[in-house]
Amino acid sequence: MDKNKTIIRSTTVVCVRDNESVVIASDGQVTLGTSVIKSNANKIRTFHNDQIIVGFAGSTADALTLFDRLEKKCEEFSYNLKRACVELAKDWRTDRYLRRLESMIIAADKSETYLISGTGDVLEPQEGIVAIGSGGNFALSAARALKRKSNLSAKEIATESLKVAAELCIYTNDTLNISEIKI
Repeated sequence: MDKNKTIIRSTTVVCVRDNESVVIASDGQVTLGTSVIKSNANKIRTFHNDQIIVGFAGSTADALTLFDRLEKKCEEFSYNLKRACVELAKDWRTDRYLRRLESMIIAADKSETYLISGTGDVLEPQEGIVAIGSGGNFALSAARALKRKSNLSAKEIATESLKVAAELCIYTNDTLNISEIKI
C-alpha cells in the first residue's frame, strides 16, 4: 500500500430481515485518517418508489457510482433485484473503470437481500442478516445473537446491533440512519 495515500475509513451498515419488514441501517461517521470529518452522513439510498433499499460502505463517490449503476440495472431488468445485482457484479469485476472502485453495497427489496462486492460476489445472507464496513462484523454478530435470542423486530435488531458496533469500532458512531420496507 502507498504510505502517502490517505485512507478513508467509514461506516457500518447492517441489513436485517424478518417476517414483517426488511431494514437497512447505518451509522453516520466518516473518518479521514485520525479525524472524524462528518458524524451524520447518510449511507442509505432508496429507489423504485422506496421499494428497493441500498446501503454502502467504502469510498462515497465509488458507492454513489455503483448505486446509480444498480438503479439502471434494476430498470433494465424490470426491477428483478437478483438479476440486476448479478449484472452489476459482472460489470464491476470486468469493466476497467469500475474494477478500481472501492466500495461494497447491500441491496434489499421485499423478498431478497444481496451483498455485492467488486470481486464478483453476489451473496444472499444467512438468517436474513448481513453487514459491511469497518464495524460490520461487530454488527453482524450482535444482530445474529439478537435475532436468535429475542423477539425484537428487524428495526430494533438493526438499531441495537449498530449501537454495539459503535461501542467497539472507532470508525462507527451512534448517529443512525434507518430505512425500512414493510413486507
